Amino acid sequence: MQTVLPVDLARRFEENPLVQPKNIAPSMEGMIVECLLNPGVFRFNKKIWLLVRVAERPEQQEGFISLPVYDKDGEIDILRFDKNDPHLDFSDARVIKYKDKEYLTTLSHLRLMCSEDGISFHEPEGYAPIFGTDSLEAYGIEDCRVTEIDNVFHLTYTMVSSYGVGVGLMQTRDWKHFVRHGMIFPPHNKDCAIFEYKIKDKYFALHRPSSPQLGGNYIWLAASPDLIHWGHHKCIATTRKNKWDSARIGAGCSPIHTPQGWLVIYHGADENHRYCLGAILLDLIDPSKVLARSSEPIMEPTEEYELKGFFGNVIFTNGHVVNGDTIRLYYGASDEVICGAELSIRTILSSLTVK
Repeated sequence: MQTVLPVDLARRFEENPLVQPKNIAPSMEGMIVECLLNPGVFRFNKKIWLLVRVAERPEQQEGFISLPVYDKDGEIDILRFDKNDPHLDFSDARVIKYKDKEYLTTLSHLRLMCSEDGISFHEPEGYAPIFGTDSLEAYGIEDCRVTEIDNVFHLTYTMVSSYGVGVGLMQTRDWKHFVRHGMIFPPHNKDCAIFEYKIKDKYFALHRPSSPQLGGNYIWLAASPDLIHWGHHKCIATTRKNKWDSARIGAGCSPIHTPQGWLVIYHGADENHRYCLGAILLDLIDPSKVLARSSEPIMEPTEEYELKGFFGNVIFTNGHVVNGDTIRLYYGASDEVICGAELSIRTILSSLTVK
């Protein structure tokens, strides 16, 4: 592998954005779909499927901010705040602060969409939305990654509540019946992607614990005998000062098995909250060993739909499908719309800097 001049390596679909909020009906009366984000991606019944994060909020009234949360019975409760209240901080479009508590401005659930060609997506009949169900999901469920192992789909997703942000696990074979295993990585943790194959009789996953003081938003590796109990945690990649991934990093979807190693597509953000994509190559036998890493982004916000939106200047991926050398990547742009792009595995590998 040789270092090459930095360049965006992605070929974006001409049809982008593929899915927009106007294409999705709200889950209930009185709610509006504010944005679509970061779908999990998988193949099922000879189609490409997206498990889209749908973020909703109540219709707003002038002078007030209304936001949804789940109550203790699992029903949606609408909270309303006066914008003139001095205790209210609504400077961030994603999170508001009121006195000593923080709330998300939207409530997210997961919605299934499928496509014959990977371009035109629709919601099929008979597949219900996936909602939060308990107190650890009171602020919604988000950013699901999907890994298929032995004909079982494993869903790792972000559980959000006033208690914190952690990683939940669900499993399904048919996308109609689910087994929920609750939280497998406690707060504060997210960006969990399970490897598609065992290594030395153990399952592996990437995850992203966070620390407000010591440490930072780094990518960690964990091992498990059963996908539920995780240990042997190792930090494998950190942020890099004065670079495009200086503030936080996190794994995308399942690492891709290549002869050279496990190829991980990851997101990185800087202090200005600009999100780009890069790649890390891990050793096939010992995935805690980093062999190479992107010096510059392999994909960065350049298009209008990536630069402007609910939260602009953002490219964020949770999923892809692989066909030979081609990665068909689906991603959230500007925290509002779903888009697609293709990348070459060989080209990505040739762009990495050997550690």
